[in-house]
Amino acid sequence: MVEIQGNKLRLNLQRQIDESYDLVFGKNLFPEIAEYLQKRNLAASYAIVTDSNVRNLHASELELCLKELGLQVKIFSFPAGEINKTMDNCLRITGEMSRANYGRDSAILALGGGVVGDMAGFMAAIFNRGIPYIQIPTTVLAQADSAVGGKTGVDTEWGKNLLGSFKQPEIVYVDIATLKTLPDQELRNGLAETIKHAIIRDVNFFDYLERNIGLILNRDTGSTLEIARTNCRIKGEVVEIDPHERGLRKILNYGHTAGHAVEKLSNFSLSHGYCVAIGMMVAGRIARALGHFSQSDLERQQNLILRAGLPIYIPREIDNEGIINLTARDKKAKNATARYCLPTRIGEMKDFEGDYSTPVEGNIVIHALNETRAN
Repeated sequence: MVEIQGNKLRLNLQRQIDESYDLVFGKNLFPEIAEYLQKRNLAASYAIVTDSNVRNLHASELELCLKELGLQVKIFSFPAGEINKTMDNCLRITGEMSRANYGRDSAILALGGGVVGDMAGFMAAIFNRGIPYIQIPTTVLAQADSAVGGKTGVDTEWGKNLLGSFKQPEIVYVDIATLKTLPDQELRNGLAETIKHAIIRDVNFFDYLERNIGLILNRDTGSTLEIARTNCRIKGEVVEIDPHERGLRKILNYGHTAGHAVEKLSNFSLSHGYCVAIGMMVAGRIARALGHFSQSDLERQQNLILRAGLPIYIPREIDNEGIINLTARDKKAKNATARYCLPTRIGEMKDFEGDYSTPVEGNIVIHALNETRAN
């Protein structure tokens, strides 16, 4: 009720929101997705948002499953690649949706990897001031990380994900059948976030990865399902505690501070997971220098990264100055000073009095960057 306070009116807008949702794991889930949408009656029409790669591989199959149940659906796509994760592409696709008479009674199906999920979720947050969306991740990276937690956004010339919103999906379908078309490089790309989850939260999972990395690289079905479920459990536990990244959720950025800078400075020629792997080596060395992380744990991290086929060195053409300048613009930065999330041991992160990130002296960062270069 509006309160009158002298010459002021106060609008009381306190509210409680339940944004809970399910994550469904399995194989060949497209018919189940169509049945869910039909029974739930989530929208009058559905927009499958995807990229040019996934459009050719999976979008038509999903579209057919929906049409067979009488649902209205259309595919909208943009060129694949992080370099196309832009506001211009979001505006183009939402414009196409408007021209096709999509309105507030529509919903988006985000079919693809992390770039698709981030962009489609952002479109859902801003289109007609917000419509529902569903995540259908088709890469190990997206199934491990970006499809869970409701972070959406696009890149700008100043850095990654600097425009965005928190927008939780209605449901997430993790269909490992979509991984059958995934190139080996993209499989390894997703393993970087998997290793990150183990380091920040679950030493037993790290042990599992060490024992089973060969099966995982060979796409063993049981191992694929196991890492998908465990990745989502770990990220889900963190998001439940801190949905808007006030504290604990920052640990999910382990390796991302320097990693995002390397990714941007490579003009996105290096994939996100590859850059996170490099970033974890930088952050691990900073943690060791500060006395938080042991040399033996740092070596275990490096060995698993290498066994997963991921890089551990910063490319020669990317200089320290460029990395430092970009990390100062990172979303966790304060007063134009980069802040790093650091491990104390495999499975545990330093809390820094509840902030879970800390500024680091420049000489320590420079030393860690220099150590993360091939001789």
